[in-house]
Amino acid sequence: MVTLASIVAQAGRAYRSQFAPQLLSSHRQALSAIEQCRTAALGGRVYHCQSCDTTHYQYHSCRNRHCPQCQFQTGEQWLQKQQVRLLPTHYFMLTFTLPEPLRPVARANQRLIYNLLFRCAAQATQQLAQDDRFIGGQIGMVGVLHTWGRNLSYHPHVHFLVPGGGLSDNAQWRATTHNFFVPVKALSKLFRAKFRDALRQTPLFSSVPSSVWRGDWVVHSQPVGQGQAALKYLAPYIFRVALSNRRIVKFENGKVTFRFRKSDTGQWRSCTLDVLEFLRRFLQHVLPKGFVKVRYYGLFAPCKRSQLALCRQQLSPKTPTSETDHPTTASASYRPLCANCQQPLRLVQTLRPRSRCPP
Repeated sequence: MVTLASIVAQAGRAYRSQFAPQLLSSHRQALSAIEQCRTAALGGRVYHCQSCDTTHYQYHSCRNRHCPQCQFQTGEQWLQKQQVRLLPTHYFMLTFTLPEPLRPVARANQRLIYNLLFRCAAQATQQLAQDDRFIGGQIGMVGVLHTWGRNLSYHPHVHFLVPGGGLSDNAQWRATTHNFFVPVKALSKLFRAKFRDALRQTPLFSSVPSSVWRGDWVVHSQPVGQGQAALKYLAPYIFRVALSNRRIVKFENGKVTFRFRKSDTGQWRSCTLDVLEFLRRFLQHVLPKGFVKVRYYGLFAPCKRSQLALCRQQLSPKTPTSETDHPTTASASYRPLCANCQQPLRLVQTLRPRSRCPP
C-alpha cells in the first residue's frame, strides 16, 4: 500500500534539497515526522507471545498533527471531552471562505491572516446574532480552520459549529427555527467589512486589490441536526489532515495519483502530480508552529461555563448543569494482543529513539 510516509521516504530528500532556501522549519519537521512515524527511528516496544512463541514490534507514533496515521484517536478523545459543552438543541454549521485574491497574501502570512479569519468571522456572527430580529442573545461557537480543497489546492476557510439559539440579556434561551440561523448575505457583508477594517491596521492592506472589498464573500449556513450528531459532524473537520493514506492510489515514475470527491457532483476523480508538486501542495497546509486551529467563542468560551450551564438547564432541566456532574470514563489499561492467536502479549524490551530529522 502506498502511503504518504513512503512517498516522503523516497522523495523527501530531493524536496528538501530543491527547496532548502525557502523551506520553513514547520515543513521540515512535518516531513521528518511523517517519514519516521511508527518506525524504529522513533523507538518503541518489543512484545513476546508465549502462546505461539512470536515476537511483535510496536513503534511509536510521531504525534504530528499533520500526519495521517496519528489523528483518529485524537479525534475520538476530543469528541468525548466535548460532551460537557453539548447543548440539547439543534445546530448549524457556518463556513467562512477567504476570496481568491486574498489567498496569496494568506499563504505568505499565515499566522496573521488565519487569526483575522477566526476573529472577524466570529465577531460578525456574534454581532448579527445579537439583533432581536434573529436571535437577540449571546451564542456559542466552536471554530476550526481548514486550508485545503479536495484536490489539495489552497482554500483557506473556517467552520463554526453553533447551537440554534442564544442566551438573552435577561438570561432566557431564545431558539431559532431548525432551518434558519441568521441571513447569510448580511453576514457575508459584515464579515467582509470587519476583515477589511482589521487588515487596514496591518502593512498588508496595500498589497490586496481594492476589488476584493467590492466583491461578494462566500458564507454558508447549513443545519446539521442535534447535538450529538453535530459533534460527530465536526470532529473529522478538526483532526482530518489534508490527505489520508486511503486516497493515495499509486506512486510511479516520479508521479503521485490520488483520489478526491468533487464537491458539486459527489463523484470520485483522480489527480496525478509530479511528486515534488504533490509534496508542495501538501506542505502548504502545514500550520505555523503552535497555531491553535480549534477555538471557542461566546457561550463556549472557558469563562462562560456558568452561562452555558444555565442554557443547558433551560433546554433540558434534568440534564446535569456542571462539568463535574458528567461521569468520566476511566481509561482501560492497555493490553496488546497477539495478531496471530489473540492472546495477551508480554513486554520484553523498550526501544529508544535512534534518529533525528533527515538532512
